[in-house]
Amino acid sequence: MSVEVEIISTETVKPSSPTSQHLRHYNLSFIDQITPQINNSMVYFFSADDVRNKFNVNEASDVLKKSLSQVLTHFYPLAGRLRTNNLVVDCNDEGVPYVETRVRCHLSNVIDNPSPADVSKLLPYDMDEIVDTVLGVQFNVFDCGGIAVGVCLSHKIADALSYFQFIKSWAAMTRGEPEQIRSHFQSSSLFPPKDMSSGSDRSSSTLGKYKILCKRFVFEASVIESLRTKYSKMMVNVLEGHKQPLSRVAALSTFLWTRFMAATEEEEGSKKIHLVGFTANLRPRMDPPLPEYAFGNYSWYLRTSPTLDEQGECKDLGILLREELNKIDKDFIVKLRESGGWNPVENREEIVRAIEKGETVLLSFTSLCRFPVYDVDFGWGNPTLAVPPAWKFKNSVSLKDTKSDGGIEAYISLTEDDMAKFERDVELLAHVSTTGLK
Repeated sequence: MSVEVEIISTETVKPSSPTSQHLRHYNLSFIDQITPQINNSMVYFFSADDVRNKFNVNEASDVLKKSLSQVLTHFYPLAGRLRTNNLVVDCNDEGVPYVETRVRCHLSNVIDNPSPADVSKLLPYDMDEIVDTVLGVQFNVFDCGGIAVGVCLSHKIADALSYFQFIKSWAAMTRGEPEQIRSHFQSSSLFPPKDMSSGSDRSSSTLGKYKILCKRFVFEASVIESLRTKYSKMMVNVLEGHKQPLSRVAALSTFLWTRFMAATEEEEGSKKIHLVGFTANLRPRMDPPLPEYAFGNYSWYLRTSPTLDEQGECKDLGILLREELNKIDKDFIVKLRESGGWNPVENREEIVRAIEKGETVLLSFTSLCRFPVYDVDFGWGNPTLAVPPAWKFKNSVSLKDTKSDGGIEAYISLTEDDMAKFERDVELLAHVSTTGLK
């Protein structure tokens, strides 16, 4: 059934204390500069019984607004506005949009088999909506009394880990535990902004050019372990003496790429270049390492070109992923931080142009596995479910842990034609949980 959402009220939540004048301008880092202006988003679902044990619905909303006002004093850029061609945040305490809605169905209608398209309706902004606000919140009340809290945070100033650290801090403030809140806003000093006038951010230039479908596929722990065993053995055969098994994410990524290639294979002789993209967290790789609560974009995007054998199997993606990650060492980060003589964006733009021309096919992976996705307790327990919205990037895969049992959910965005072929792939369907296809 279609999810109908009715807006009841819209207001602005401002910080409980004014931001100091010397913190008025928050400069974006170099990595912030080249990050597309999209919204990192998640919707957290809570059952009616869990909430009622503590508050009625109106009280729950009031408590969230009060704690949001308080936590914004610790995360002062989030109450500001993006200015000067997205090079700075004016930390003017203008506040955060807070929307309250009624959802005309029961919570179970959404969480029993969540559709990314329906989840998107529970957020204040679309994933690709261009706004000058940094943070937005939507408080959704279902007919049954269950609630869903949708939060959007601009990717322009924060990566996924920063997003979840903010949510954890907000939840701690709501529970009355502000001593758990730690902040670290030093990204522009660690990665100083650069003159980007000679280039442009083309990484989101394909948004809106295609009709994209995003669907959710769930893989149970036993299936993932089977894939780990299979691809780890293949990797040992390729790399003699290699004994370290693949990670869950690497194994599932290898499987999904092979099924994507099988579903979208073209005529023999095609000279297209096929790439796999993924991100690396720079925090633990810096010298000295940064704490996980360091706020900003501390992720670097990597690409590699795996191969398929005559049987359509991929034996080298796990090896290539490790090789690329090993390149992100202290020396690499020193080069990344330097302002002269090295342009890491140049090759990036060449690849984007090749993708636009159809000469290169890129499948991008983002992993939220082992991130504190469910570590969100506003005082009435952890969410029943946490779900991202539909991604609108062509050929993108977002992975996250299931709440329990060690499974992984894959949110896959493809063109309509490619999705029609991909979701009919027999080998894929043999591995997907029967309750996890949507």
